[in-house]
Amino acid sequence: MTLITLKDAGITLGAPLFTQLDLTLNPGDRLALVAANGRGKSTLLQAIAGQVELTEGQLTRRRGLVTGFLTQDMPPALAGLTLREAVVSALEDGEDWRADVALDDLAIPVALHGQQMAELSGGWQRFAMLARVWVTEPDLILMDEPTNHLDLSRIGLLQCWITGLPRATALIIASHDRAFLDDIATRTLFLRDRQSPQFALPYTRALVALDEVDAATDRQHDLDLRAARQLRRQATKLKNIGLNSGSDLLVVKTKQLTDRAAKIEAAATPAYKARSAGEIRLETSEAHARALISVSPCEVAVPDGRRLFRCPQLWISPGDRVVLMGANGAGKSRFLALVEDALNGRDGPIRAAPSVVAGIADQGLTGLDPKATPHGLITARFDLGDQAARTALAGAGIALPLQTTALRALSGGQKARLALLILRLTRPNFFLLDEPTNHLDIEGQEALEDELTAKGAATLLVTHDRSLIRAVGTRFWWIDQGRLTEVDSPEPFIARMLQAEVSGG
Repeated sequence: MTLITLKDAGITLGAPLFTQLDLTLNPGDRLALVAANGRGKSTLLQAIAGQVELTEGQLTRRRGLVTGFLTQDMPPALAGLTLREAVVSALEDGEDWRADVALDDLAIPVALHGQQMAELSGGWQRFAMLARVWVTEPDLILMDEPTNHLDLSRIGLLQCWITGLPRATALIIASHDRAFLDDIATRTLFLRDRQSPQFALPYTRALVALDEVDAATDRQHDLDLRAARQLRRQATKLKNIGLNSGSDLLVVKTKQLTDRAAKIEAAATPAYKARSAGEIRLETSEAHARALISVSPCEVAVPDGRRLFRCPQLWISPGDRVVLMGANGAGKSRFLALVEDALNGRDGPIRAAPSVVAGIADQGLTGLDPKATPHGLITARFDLGDQAARTALAGAGIALPLQTTALRALSGGQKARLALLILRLTRPNFFLLDEPTNHLDIEGQEALEDELTAKGAATLLVTHDRSLIRAVGTRFWWIDQGRLTEVDSPEPFIARMLQAEVSGG
């Protein structure tokens, strides 16, 4: 029996987020919901959850349908509860045992059950919120960016948990994690402001099908307009003949041809053109040194002296795009800190060539003062006039009203695009990037990939984004069992991380 049906559904908030949406969801469906940031994914999930109303159309739910909603953010009311209390609070009195079952299903360590939610990492908060959803025994689970804050091992655990769900449990997943959608989804819906296409395929294959549909629509649109122009030319000829001959029949025929042309033009559907959330471009400067970054054989340790791993002699040359891989706690962040020290001229086992111009972006966007405005930040750092700064910000997706608003008011995606704009204006020849796709939608991720691969600047990258690793990396450094080694491919690391939590590693 169908779980939900949407017919001609739409929501308008100032401008249409989506319209003419038809969707039928059946038990066991795994539906990927894909759109750029701010285009209605979360709003559609909220409508299905009954939290907002449709502006138009109909939403029908199966009688007795139980829906669980994994939202992006932890509700503030949970912050003071322990992890277990947060899960129990989703249950009726006397059913505490079900919380323990859910926590066990999601392999949440017992040592964390008594910790306050506010003290947990973002990843464990996500799993606690998922446990709150799962204890209600939902028929349909709505997931809004479920892989946010998760490393590869937790993503592997999440994928394993989803695979083990009862066959009848349906999922709708809004996510920018392309590899996750490829592994989990059986259907893909591309949410658009009109006529949202959907395919019975996982994301990447669905995207190929979508491109073919859009190309066919574009060709048909051209053919329709060509046919309409031909009819209008025929109508013009008949009109002239009719006026000269005084034939009423030709006048009628002229009107018929004109009306047919108008109907064809009105019905012709142009190919979909996405509204960009902001352009991502990177400008680079030329590097003259053979080795931009040089690493001497050393032991990498935390400040208190505890050794993390042994590092051999290494270097990064112009054009190298190095992906630094390792499990959580292996020492990736410490290694990046040593590289940043070298870029700032501090002595250590890592040295930067004098010609290095560094562009640094960290996952916490710590270089962005939350009290500053985008316009003030850009004009203070770079030799740009007022209008040039406004144009650059608008091109990066920061609308005019937000340009003079404190950064704390910006969304995560807008802050990420601002950070990448700062990188472009810096014109680096070496990028040091820590989770650069956090908060970026798929459009932004693909644009960043294209820029990094096209510009040829050297890069040292840490990321959990499998698609980014595969698209960008040319060299791969793996911290494993207390040693950093260069490997030929990232696939063994990815496979191990996805299985680590599942196997109890």
